[in-house]
Amino acid sequence: MAGFTYCHGLSVNNSRMQPTLASRIMAPIAIWVFYIMSLHINSAAPATQTKQKYSFNKLQKRIRRNVGKAIDDFGMIEDGDKVMVCLSGGKDSYTMLDVLMYLQRIAPISFAIVAVNLDQKQPGFPEHILPEYLQSLGVDYRIVEEDTYSIVKDKIPEGKTTCSLCSRLRRGILYRTATELGVTKIALGHHRDDMLETLFLNMFHGGKLKSMPPKLVSDDGKHVVIRPLAYCTERDIEKYSTTVEFPIIPCNLCGSQENLQRQNIKMMLQDWNKRFPGRIESMFRAMQNVTPSHLVDKNLHDFKAIKATGEAQPEGDIAFDAPEFEPESRPDTADSINIVNLTE
Repeated sequence: MAGFTYCHGLSVNNSRMQPTLASRIMAPIAIWVFYIMSLHINSAAPATQTKQKYSFNKLQKRIRRNVGKAIDDFGMIEDGDKVMVCLSGGKDSYTMLDVLMYLQRIAPISFAIVAVNLDQKQPGFPEHILPEYLQSLGVDYRIVEEDTYSIVKDKIPEGKTTCSLCSRLRRGILYRTATELGVTKIALGHHRDDMLETLFLNMFHGGKLKSMPPKLVSDDGKHVVIRPLAYCTERDIEKYSTTVEFPIIPCNLCGSQENLQRQNIKMMLQDWNKRFPGRIESMFRAMQNVTPSHLVDKNLHDFKAIKATGEAQPEGDIAFDAPEFEPESRPDTADSINIVNLTE
């Protein structure tokens, strides 16, 4: 067939193009292929969105369940309470307010919420963000304006960490505000990882086995402070905050460096979490299962009074046996959410 070439099923004449039998067969097939591909492309986005929504719902349920359990376990909120939610503009306090407002709607008890932010007059602080956000939520709030920034800068030499003095000033102002508002509970946004970091900070640098308690009486003896995020991980909070798109306010406006010792502890725990999955969860469980008789604090346990009774002790020591440990494992991430009775 001189004078003809074949190109993709078309018989091509130098002077005239005519469709071959193959082209007439392939054309409808090609149309169906393109149609099916277009359906796949169009359906890919909704499928991805559905998966992301499902993942977020699991995350939201887990955070809400953990906050509800912490409130129930430690009796953080009672019927008739007025809770002052300390709002800094960071991911933790935003998440805490969000979950507490949810629990306020569904809990079998009645409690009030007032969000409080301390405007310390740091340079570049976006004063409009929090009022606009809180107004959009319809929550009761107060913005307290105190120029602690100038005081700290005047007292602390250039280049030194200002966090300690700033924290003391902030705490005093918040306690005073709590009294003015007549609140019964002060809610702070510290989470599980903060509590673990503090435990190691005190062990390594303070010689104390001490962490952040989920509930305590303030140092002035007038207020009860609670930490509803005590069972929540920083990772979950960060994911939740990013997805919800809270209007985050930077925490470094004062120009101070984060506590270097705490930062080192944080990196150590993050490294352990990568190399030894489940270790962080095990350490936090240990904070909830303390056996004073197996430590060496004579103020917690009367070692001098120990005497052999001749009877087996249920919690007695097996001094010569090797300790047995359960294998490290990932935390439970069940999807279900339990609505706890906060009055019990």
